[in-house]
Amino acid sequence: MRIQNQEIQRQRFSRAKDLVAYMGAMQAQDFLMVRWAVGLRLQGSDDASIVEAYNKGEIIRTHLMRPTWHFVSCDDVYWLLELTAPQIKTLCKSRDRQLELDESIYGRSNAILEKALFGGVNLNREELTRLYQEANIRTDENRLSHLLMRAELEGIICNGAIKQNKLTYALLSEKAPVRKLLSREESLAELAMRYFTSHAPATVRDFIWWSGLSVSEAKKAVELIKSDFVYETIEEITYLFRNDQPDISQHNSLCLLPAFDELLIGYTNQSATISSTYNPKAISSNGLFRPIIVENGRVTGVWKRTMQKTKVVIEVTFFSIASGSLKTELEREIKKQALFLGKEVELVFT
Repeated sequence: MRIQNQEIQRQRFSRAKDLVAYMGAMQAQDFLMVRWAVGLRLQGSDDASIVEAYNKGEIIRTHLMRPTWHFVSCDDVYWLLELTAPQIKTLCKSRDRQLELDESIYGRSNAILEKALFGGVNLNREELTRLYQEANIRTDENRLSHLLMRAELEGIICNGAIKQNKLTYALLSEKAPVRKLLSREESLAELAMRYFTSHAPATVRDFIWWSGLSVSEAKKAVELIKSDFVYETIEEITYLFRNDQPDISQHNSLCLLPAFDELLIGYTNQSATISSTYNPKAISSNGLFRPIIVENGRVTGVWKRTMQKTKVVIEVTFFSIASGSLKTELEREIKKQALFLGKEVELVFT
């Protein structure tokens, strides 16, 4: 059900913006991998079309919710920030004190960014660091990340266009000029509806983790939408299922999912998808999610992608011995990566 609801099998959307809006938000700290996360869920997409949607500002990359980098639709970025930024600022207060970052410094930082990026200017981290140094604002000990994230949370900046293969920052008001806002109750209901529609079956605990909302607000959000879902308790855990759950395909499936894919990271308990034995092979102790091979809904291996000038090398590692038919099916799946990236792909088994 999760594979189908997350559009990994159905692929009903053709535009990146529509898919990201349907998902609510997609974790995006690995910029190369999240493009594949979006692309594999779309009809006939390629990497260039995802980058184009990003450069045009149809999808926005910024910090919100848990917090970490996310892709969100340009239509959703403002109400999502208004809903989730206060909680993130509260989480950052202790670290702000350690770094001696107060509201005065944040105010100066925001003013520098607004002036430097005005008029469609896109600057990378190194260029912004030089501006801070000229203003005698320290950027060491991870202060730069805090300065930039605060500006993101206040809706001043977001990631800008790719420049010389580097990510940049731009003014959010110029990337997403239409400012759509909702009431807090509307925002809570909308975020919960997006999550449970695209991630069901899921639990309230899953939603609390994914959204970054407080327990009380997350529970309020679920209460607002509960009539649109079915509750079912399985092994003493209560899940929300879609009322309109389509028929589930029973045919065999195999797919290569990227690092930090929503199929794993969207839930607090990943046991429906990966066994406890193999979980450490896909998710490290410090929370690093590796790219995964998913066979019939279960994680059966991991993979690694190395980009070279003229080709891409994909190295796969199965947790147990793979059959010949599985390897043949995997080769077909690899061809999707070749089409998506527009490069020759070399498959290596380990």
